[in-house]
Amino acid sequence: MLVTLKEIMDLAEEKNIAIGSFNASGLEAIEAEITAAEELDLPVIIQFAQCHESWEPLKTIGPIMISMAKEARVPVCVHLDHGETLEYLEDALKIGFTGIMYDGSTLPYNENLENTKKAVAMARKYGASVEAELGSMGRRESGTGNEKSGNEDDTKIYTDPVLAKEFVDATGIDALACSFGTTHGIYLEEPKLDFSVVTEVRNNCNSIPVVMHGGSGVSKDDYKKAIKSGVRKINYFTYMDKAGGTAVADYIKQIGREPVYFSSIYMAARKAMKENVKEAMEVFALLK
Repeated sequence: MLVTLKEIMDLAEEKNIAIGSFNASGLEAIEAEITAAEELDLPVIIQFAQCHESWEPLKTIGPIMISMAKEARVPVCVHLDHGETLEYLEDALKIGFTGIMYDGSTLPYNENLENTKKAVAMARKYGASVEAELGSMGRRESGTGNEKSGNEDDTKIYTDPVLAKEFVDATGIDALACSFGTTHGIYLEEPKLDFSVVTEVRNNCNSIPVVMHGGSGVSKDDYKKAIKSGVRKINYFTYMDKAGGTAVADYIKQIGREPVYFSSIYMAARKAMKENVKEAMEVFALLK
């Protein structure tokens, strides 16, 4: 069942949980994510980031995401993650995406504000919802090469709760990605998270759903604290992706012979990613 980002955030708010948002790096990832959600009977967000265009073009994978979401037995939002240009956002909306994220976090505040207003106006024409980002988590979204400490990045800019109110009121966004200590990629040490940022943003911004980026690798206790503080969407990809890669490596090592068939490694990766996604979703829904 295809739903909007706002609709799925309303479900999260009603139950005081977070919804997992998982990147669609290919067909096997989409299958893993939707199957995991159906097995747990939980809503899910499947998303595609603009920086992953070289992996699989939006024009190719986008319609597949929409089709599979419509056929799913659970609510599914198809979301654009880290959209960097208004033109790319509109490409996603034309395909049928029900949520878009405009990421102007590296721009000067006023430019981010004005572009986000334009993104909201555009999305409303298509009946879609909008996530935006205020603050900066430092390292940008990517699939590899992010194996660094999450605590030593001096380019991070934590979200200012006072500025967040001005931003949310002026733009009319449906969800706000906040910087409170997470970082994209794999953590080599436990991240130091400032949950008061989330709490104060919620208090200042009429309980707007807060989005956690860089969600892979956070401890269960910190997930629970984040959700209690008001996080309603958790972006999770790196550890799911790693689970698929490890499964493939283990499979090849196990058979120890040629030939190796792609169909076999495809299924090994899909199974491992599904189990990893299920584990994450159970934590986000406070089931374990």
